[in-house]
Amino acid sequence: MNIGKHYIKNMELIGYHDLQDRPGFQMAMQEVEGRYYLYVSHFRHSGWTILEVTDPAAPRFVRFLPGPELSGQVTNKIQVADGLMLCALGTGIPFLHGIGADDPYIAGLQIYDVRTDPENPKLLSTWIASEPQACDNICLGVHRFYYSGGRYAHLSATCDGYSNMIYRVLDLADPTHPVEVGRWWMPEQWEAGIRAKDQLPEPFPLSRAGMHGPPSVKGSHAYCGYNGAGMVVLDISDLRTPRLVGQLKTYPTLGGKLSGARCHTVMPLSKRPYAIFTNEGERFPCFSKEVVKGVAQPMNVIGMVDVSDVTDPTLISIFPYPEVPADYPFPNFNDCGIGCPGPFGPHNIHEPHEHPALEDRNDRLYCCYFHAGLRVYDISDPFVPREIAYFIPPDPTSYKFDCHYPGPRIATTEDVIVDNRGNIFIDTFHDGLYVLRSRV
Repeated sequence: MNIGKHYIKNMELIGYHDLQDRPGFQMAMQEVEGRYYLYVSHFRHSGWTILEVTDPAAPRFVRFLPGPELSGQVTNKIQVADGLMLCALGTGIPFLHGIGADDPYIAGLQIYDVRTDPENPKLLSTWIASEPQACDNICLGVHRFYYSGGRYAHLSATCDGYSNMIYRVLDLADPTHPVEVGRWWMPEQWEAGIRAKDQLPEPFPLSRAGMHGPPSVKGSHAYCGYNGAGMVVLDISDLRTPRLVGQLKTYPTLGGKLSGARCHTVMPLSKRPYAIFTNEGERFPCFSKEVVKGVAQPMNVIGMVDVSDVTDPTLISIFPYPEVPADYPFPNFNDCGIGCPGPFGPHNIHEPHEHPALEDRNDRLYCCYFHAGLRVYDISDPFVPREIAYFIPPDPTSYKFDCHYPGPRIATTEDVIVDNRGNIFIDTFHDGLYVLRSRV
């Protein structure tokens, strides 16, 4: 396979697809009668790509399914389970997605049947979450969500009368007519409640309370990345009235300033009393020395949390800084082409979501660490997570959608999904889909 300069350790690159020049974002998968289908949402293009990856070394393009044709529309989150494909509808961030703050979009969720024909989804319904709002540097509409099949979908979504996104539960007993059955929010998010929006203690949306999500469900609890409010654990034994039972505040010590979601993801391990949490970094192409202004940026990390007592989540370890390849052109990933240290940190991790087509190893974690590439960790000892493999793809030669990026043209990985055969799929901000296998 002939690709440009890249960096790889303890991994094998086995496949690539250009996604027809539509950079991918969140991915989902299903297995149907021995065939594996990968459903790819996109960073900027409205719609979804379907690939057959039964042979992971030769992904077969099936089709591109267009989403709503609106100038502000972003469709970058997706889940597939139980024969249903759930697709988030929202808008993005002007400096990141190249859209206007007032461009039109739909805020909600589309539900498709992919059981009848996995290659030709059939639209069943569109659920509207809220009226569109002008973008204020935060994604709006439905963002990340948890759906592992069955009756209920757990969303981070906007809601009329609330600031930022809140936790909302949809009943999909009739997927042609989804119905909200429960919601939860922090008190300061209710705009008509305790305090007015302009009196909030934090002016920047990502520093305030707001559900980034997804609400990762384990048993009767939902584990939530809640931006400036940190890690939140909800008792959802009664979905009509979720209750706050645990919280771990990591901001402002970790995350902040120019980085992304202060608490991005919380994922409980399926068979062990631990959860992973992340602070989101940001994409260096969006920054220059003039934008950063030489101001020091806080650490953004992956952490291990003991949740054996959900009322007292306890941080027990921080994952190691990603190994810098010996011949990498920069001294580290903070000082990486901007001209000063930038807001470096992790992004999406592989989330099994109890899905039969996906790998669920409680001793491994996979993270797309933005421009540090894919990182693979051994987490068998929760107190001493160890990095064991990585892959940094080639730098882009161009960008695939229009936006002004003042920073370095540098490889930036976005999402990772691992199937039950051990094949690792990652996509990027700037080009296509890479398929890898671990050698350790």
